[in-house]
Parts: sequence; structure tokens; C-alpha cells
Amino acid sequence: MEVILYETAGHKFILIGFGEIKRESSIPSNQYLITHGKSSALIDPGGFGLFPILLSRVLKYTTMEEIKAILLSHQDPDVAGGLNIWAEITMAKIYISKLWIRFLPHYELRHYIGIEAIEDRGGDIAIADDFILKLIPAHFLHSPGHINVYDPESKILFTGDIGASVLPCSDNKLFIDDFDSFVPCIEAFHKRYMSSNKALRKWIQEIENYDIDILAPQHGYLYRGEAKEKFIKWLYELKCGVDII
Repeated sequence: MEVILYETAGHKFILIGFGEIKRESSIPSNQYLITHGKSSALIDPGGFGLFPILLSRVLKYTTMEEIKAILLSHQDPDVAGGLNIWAEITMAKIYISKLWIRFLPHYELRHYIGIEAIEDRGGDIAIADDFILKLIPAHFLHSPGHINVYDPESKILFTGDIGASVLPCSDNKLFIDDFDSFVPCIEAFHKRYMSSNKALRKWIQEIENYDIDILAPQHGYLYRGEAKEKFIKWLYELKCGVDII
């Protein structure tokens, strides 16, 4: 599935993969592409098996030369397993937390010139002269070097593993309609993979500084409207990780 989540004449935020590839049936994942004019950014491009179908979809909206950044939320293979191919066919800079730079050689990267370390505090990335993406720290949720990506034009926050659910789980198709009935789809994952309520509340304090219409996780359904607000309130009270070990 590919869905344009936001579109104007010069800007798009596109869900280019929605966990439908058979090779990743155990951990279905979402991939995203942001385009702004003649520049674009690819978020969490995923494993090797995803590459052929993702490439065909990416080329509908941009060229390999126009991909300026590949953003990695954390170190897992469902995030970066196919990174070596994308690194070969683009000139994009690869952004990942400074904690995981030394792990990237395990993905068989031949060229290391374009790798950029993201500091713990996050930061800004200029995709074009008139457009900046915001990198927001989400440490220990679940990775100690977890990074979210906020697009200020579309008001979409890519949340990585925060909000993740496994497909299929409910009657939802893309966006969550009924959060209360959806809780069983996310509860076990968040209790096990999120490190603590303290880390969750720190993240919530971070994102309160941004105007957000959609929370777009790396796995499963997306949050907007009432479901988004209920999800954040649910996280604020959730006991998880070391709270319940």
C-alpha cells in the first residue's frame, strides 16, 4: 500500500510501505518518503526484501539524485537492513544517532562518507534551502538512541517504534478509528519495549512543543484526531519496562 498522507503543490508526505511484503511477515513495517520541490528524504527504508517494491514507488515521486537524506530512527534491521543498496544508488546523507554509527559496518556499507551522527538532543536537517526537518529525541523508547522526525509543513511526526502495532489486529484500515478497542493491539508491545514511564513522559514533554496532526509509527496503524490524543494520554499513565520488571 502507498498513501499520500499530505500534499500541496510543492510538498508531499507519503506512506510508501505498509507492512504488506511477505518476506517481512514476522515484523511488518512502514516506510515513508517526504518530498519538497526537487529534494526528498527517505525514512526507515527497511530490509533488503523491501527494496524492489519500494524503489518502484519512490521513483513515482522523486529521483535517486533528489534523495538528499536517509533518516534512521534506530539501529534495528527492520529499519536499515537494506541500507547498503540505498547507499549505493543515491548520494544521500545517512542520519542516525551517534550511538549507532559504529554498528553500520555490519550492514555491509561500502562507503561511509555520507554518514552523519545525530546528537542526543536531536537537531535540524535542511532538506532544501527553504525546508528543514526536525529531529526529536525519543531515547529508551525502545532504543537508547531512538530519534523521531517531524515535518513542520505536513505536521506529521514519524514516531519510530512509539505507537507500533502488529498487522492485522483490528478492523482499522490505516488510521485508528476507536482507540479504546485498539489498546490490546499495542499494550503488550509497549509494556515490554518501552523502557519506563519516565522516558515516555519525557518524550511527551518534547512533542508538546510541536503542532502535530498525525503520529506515524514504523509499524502498524496511524494516529490522528481523538485517537492521537487518547494515545498520548494512555502513554502518560503507562507503566512499562523497568516499572514492572
